[in-house]
Amino acid sequence: MGQPVVHFEIIGSDPAKLRGYYGELFGWEFNIGDASTEAVSQPGNYGFVDGSTTGDGTGINGGVAGGEGYRPRVLFYVGVADVEAALRKAESLGGTRLMGPAPERPPAGDLVVGHFTDPEGNVIGVAGLA
Repeated sequence: MGQPVVHFEIIGSDPAKLRGYYGELFGWEFNIGDASTEAVSQPGNYGFVDGSTTGDGTGINGGVAGGEGYRPRVLFYVGVADVEAALRKAESLGGTRLMGPAPERPPAGDLVVGHFTDPEGNVIGVAGLA
């Protein structure tokens, strides 16, 4: 059985405008706070989407974030047992490590994340326990 997508992020240079857009489009509600790392958003500019509040309550958690100087992109995270091992495997298959493993900010505890590009240049995230 494959590993699940556990989180998504929509990053842009005007996250407030993006949150307005996706809130109106999909009915998403946001809790504003800090991202796990400044690699994805300016502090205090991360809009968390709780997957239990979307659709039938079985959606995944996500965020709409970024800020001035952040490159627009859509990013998803796959849950893995070992972030370092997943990043090494991605590299061995032709991907390029961009970041990580990097610890999440409190209160996330032992969660770590990493980013890599696939052979086509798409940015993908991995998340797991330290």
